[in-house]
Amino acid sequence: MIETVTFNPSLDYIVSVEDFRPGRTNRTSSELILPGGKGINVSTVLKNLGIESMALGFIAGFTGQEIVRRVEDMGVQSDFITLKEGMSRINLKLKSIDGTEINGCGPAISEEAVEELMNKLDLLETNDFLVLAGSIPGSMPQDMYQRIMERLQGRNVRIVVDATKDLLLKVLNYHPFLVKPNHHELGELFGVELSAREEVIPYGRKLQKLGASNVLVSMAGEGAVLIAEDGKVYAAPAPKGTLRNGVGAGDSMVAGFLAGWIEREDYRHAFCKGIAAGSASAFSEMLATKQEIEAIYHQVKSYCFEG
Repeated sequence: MIETVTFNPSLDYIVSVEDFRPGRTNRTSSELILPGGKGINVSTVLKNLGIESMALGFIAGFTGQEIVRRVEDMGVQSDFITLKEGMSRINLKLKSIDGTEINGCGPAISEEAVEELMNKLDLLETNDFLVLAGSIPGSMPQDMYQRIMERLQGRNVRIVVDATKDLLLKVLNYHPFLVKPNHHELGELFGVELSAREEVIPYGRKLQKLGASNVLVSMAGEGAVLIAEDGKVYAAPAPKGTLRNGVGAGDSMVAGFLAGWIEREDYRHAFCKGIAAGSASAFSEMLATKQEIEAIYHQVKSYCFEG
């Protein structure tokens, strides 16, 4: 079983506005509503690749119910905890002005609700996967990832962490199966700037020394690097294509890596599948389909190399 956790899921309202002008009434030229959140994205791409997972997290109000409806309409299983007060957030993303978005706060999450989530995670078994991705809402304990990993310690649950800065550093001693910083985030951890694939390798190894089993570093147009648990390093340049939507590309890479590992338990295959999934989502208006991922996988496999 794979479970993904999205503490603060959203409805993403993605719009295009031609010739946007502040202080004026602007009208959309295109609109799209999707369930949002890093864990949900991972579950969606896994489903597209034919692998089942369970999406967990917290929802509230009519927006929360709509998140569940849309997630389940995509064929993703969910077991969200419904909060008694508040409403799940709506995030406005202005597609026609790259990187411009307004994100909501989301509902307050009580200690009682946190414990309910913990009880669900207690059902994970040996060799199950758990994906913890994204930031922690202000209403929750900021050591939430540590609490979860400490509670599951000794159960042989393979945990994937996609987080930044202290949130990532503080969980490394619990030996996550996979961490996935990008090269900017990896550089921030050690106070350096990283731009070339060979530059990230020694810093990825430092994360391994601190406790991570596998370190997957995404590098946008430069491709990616995997410092694997077996001591090998895999690297590949970025596939060629037109960037259409960077949102969810990193989550897709995580999903692709997990799918590849589950298929063969081979790091090179998992790495290539991860790059293919991340790139396919970046080249698409939506999260990548199986066909899109497989088409890019065959390209990546031909030039992925072991360092």
